[in-house]
Amino acid sequence: MEAQKKVVLIDGHSILNRAFYGVPELTNSAGLHTNAVYGFLNILLKLLEEERADYLAVAFDLPAPTFRHERYAAYKGTRKPMPEELREQVPLLKELLGAMHIQTVSLEGFEADDVIGTLAKRCQKEGYEVTVVSGDRDLLQLADRHILIRLPKTSRGKTEILDFTPEAVRETYGVTPEEFIDVKALMGDTSDNIPGVPSIGEKTATALIQSFHSIENLKEHLDEVKPPRAKKALEEHFEDAVFSKWLATICLDAPLALDLSSLKLGEIYTAAAYEQIQRLEFRSLLKHFGSEVQRENMRAQQKPKLRLLQSAAELREVLRQAAEAPEIGIARDDLLISLCFRAEEAVLFYRREPEEAEREKMKALAGTGEGTVLTGTAEQDFLKALFQQAKRVSALSLKELIKAVGTAERENVDDLGVLAYLVNPLKESYQSEDLARDYLSLLLPSAKEDAVAAAAYAGYVVFAARQPLCDKVKELGMEMLYETVERPLIFMLAEMEETGVRVDAEKLKAFSEELETEIHRIETEIFEETGENFNLNSPKQLGEILFEKMKLPYGKKTKSGYSTAADILEKLAPEYPVVKKILRYRMLTKLNSTYAIGLAGFIRADGRIHGTFHQTITATGRISSANPNLQNIPIRTEMGSRVRAVFVPSPGKVFVDADYSQIELRILAALSGDENLIAAYRDAVDVHAVTASQVFHVPLSEVTPLQRRNAKAVNFGVVYGISAFGLSEDLSISRNEAKEYINRYFATYPEVKHFLDRQIKEAKEYGFTRTLFGRIRPVPELKSSNFMQRSFGERVAMNAPIQGTAADIMKIAMVKVRRALAAEKLDARIVLQIHDELLVEAAEAEAPRVLELLKETMRHAAELRVLLEVDAHIGASWLEAH
Repeated sequence: MEAQKKVVLIDGHSILNRAFYGVPELTNSAGLHTNAVYGFLNILLKLLEEERADYLAVAFDLPAPTFRHERYAAYKGTRKPMPEELREQVPLLKELLGAMHIQTVSLEGFEADDVIGTLAKRCQKEGYEVTVVSGDRDLLQLADRHILIRLPKTSRGKTEILDFTPEAVRETYGVTPEEFIDVKALMGDTSDNIPGVPSIGEKTATALIQSFHSIENLKEHLDEVKPPRAKKALEEHFEDAVFSKWLATICLDAPLALDLSSLKLGEIYTAAAYEQIQRLEFRSLLKHFGSEVQRENMRAQQKPKLRLLQSAAELREVLRQAAEAPEIGIARDDLLISLCFRAEEAVLFYRREPEEAEREKMKALAGTGEGTVLTGTAEQDFLKALFQQAKRVSALSLKELIKAVGTAERENVDDLGVLAYLVNPLKESYQSEDLARDYLSLLLPSAKEDAVAAAAYAGYVVFAARQPLCDKVKELGMEMLYETVERPLIFMLAEMEETGVRVDAEKLKAFSEELETEIHRIETEIFEETGENFNLNSPKQLGEILFEKMKLPYGKKTKSGYSTAADILEKLAPEYPVVKKILRYRMLTKLNSTYAIGLAGFIRADGRIHGTFHQTITATGRISSANPNLQNIPIRTEMGSRVRAVFVPSPGKVFVDADYSQIELRILAALSGDENLIAAYRDAVDVHAVTASQVFHVPLSEVTPLQRRNAKAVNFGVVYGISAFGLSEDLSISRNEAKEYINRYFATYPEVKHFLDRQIKEAKEYGFTRTLFGRIRPVPELKSSNFMQRSFGERVAMNAPIQGTAADIMKIAMVKVRRALAAEKLDARIVLQIHDELLVEAAEAEAPRVLELLKETMRHAAELRVLLEVDAHIGASWLEAH
């Protein structure tokens, strides 16, 4: 017996809407919102995997009025307009579905529900199994023999699908699918503006239909209706119920001129669909496409031929050609080096012996899987010669190549990742496939899809994308920022990574043992005070002890148990010593695992940690640290600050530490031009006391510690766009008091308010903010229809120019300090950069001069109306120097 054919019908707008609100906001590099399309596709692919459909259609509403609007103009009149971020995704989805050869269906004068209902019943009649997919439970009325209704629920990117047969509808809602219409007719529907019967809600409506099965039968038995209130409402509004039922009933015989054969599902993973998904940047979905589709997609584009070098003689010839070429592009990964110095060809050689699968892929790309393998010293010599002879070198990950050829500054090199970062610092990736798509309109496979092809074409992409990227950076006014700050910084960071910073491993081990002893002691005390041994690292167990057994206040129960987040425990700590100990336990265990134990794993044979400093991670331009992340080493607690004590200089050397003082507040004063704030920095050592004096109208000598603390919170809060609510939480004061503090601050420093308002206005106008040195930071959140997103965007617009300018100044200082140390031939090198702080390892005899040089260079990294202050010290450890 032949298996019944399966038809899947999808309610397009409904599922798109569910996906939009269920998936976090996403945009591609062109700024298109894509979260709804991404969520829809995930639901679609999950359904296709489960359903094994033979036929598929997606029904969409049209913007034109329907037959229901003709009788009732207010139908769906209470609905809010579709958010613009969702509206722009509808044509994107339809275009993608077309590329996937998936039929979309609409009918003028009818809703998508009517189209689905008509198709579902037609397919049922012709013997098909039908699955209807919608986010709207109105379609439950279609559930029938051979018609299954599936309702997806998307939350935090994950999708759960609920299935409804006629029996499941009855079990869940207490009525049959047909009776479900009558329930809605009685109770009405505010989302669709269906009136229903006044004073009858879902519970009463369900009970009435369970008893009488339809509103028509209800009329025949009005004397039996209870409660009296419902009876009276029905007597007065029965016509509303009848009309509401007409509005709520899905049309099952819409005049749909559609041959069911057109819904036949074919190959959806087409080359056109692959191109669309690449454009939308849904990398995780590309795995569904076969390798042939990917290769076909690549063949359809204009790219260079690939030549795999076969001998040392060919390598020498490549060097000769590179020396003659105006510029070359170079990219390197663990397998290949890819070089390009003319548009029609990229030459490749292996860095290691390729695996069989890699050779086969290379045969498909370049016609041969053989080729010379250049390793170790030979590769390094080749790269050095290449950099020395080439007129201009463009690269990806230039910092890693520099380590192979020397960290001396060069001006004839470009890092396209850094250039692309300047253009859009919000992106997650600046790899060759990103550059190809964004600047060459090429869709290349990512390293996850095909590592060999990605590596092979990378050199060509770098070669071809340099000029468009440089033009874009120049157009945005960041050419000087790149040439004088970002490019020299690459060499600085490469040197820091190569130099590393020394760590006393024995001292680190002793610190870990001390922490473990203290952790065990405090754990024992907590168990004694709570009267129970439990897993202190389990929020669930801890919550039960604190809020059920000990009956402490502020208990917030969630699905996974009571919340034991830091903010809740910090409220309890002043009154309950055991909670104070729990917070200390957490702090100590984090110190031990992250630093005392964690750092030990990064110490190399030379006794130093060679971390990674990222230049293209943060949106504001700040440098970030990884492997390990040294930016988060605590300093405000006694135990935390001792982590810095294990960082020590080499024998015969000391650390010189220099730290900008209140740099962001000084930048705010300078950028705003507020004379009162500028004067406060010019005349006073303690700007927080001056602010307190002016805000609270008391003489400077009479400012209390509390007033100074509050003024400090306002000073720093203003930089980050703090709200009255945020300040009230920070200072434990009422919202009105906090608002009054902020208002007084702006009355005292009026130009600060004008400056911050101007940043928001300009960010809305241009789409980005700009630092004093020209760095841009896009603020797409300002265009959001979501109030919380827009508020976040306003805070970003206020803060980014200040924080970004601070980042620029620190980078300028690093470049200038490095050059100054070299110019005076001092035995000193920068080994760490943490926020507003530089740590230099210097010969002990030269340390006083290094200290003066650091202070002078950092103070004059930028000439502002407010002098930049620098604190600098010498010490035998990082802690001592800081």
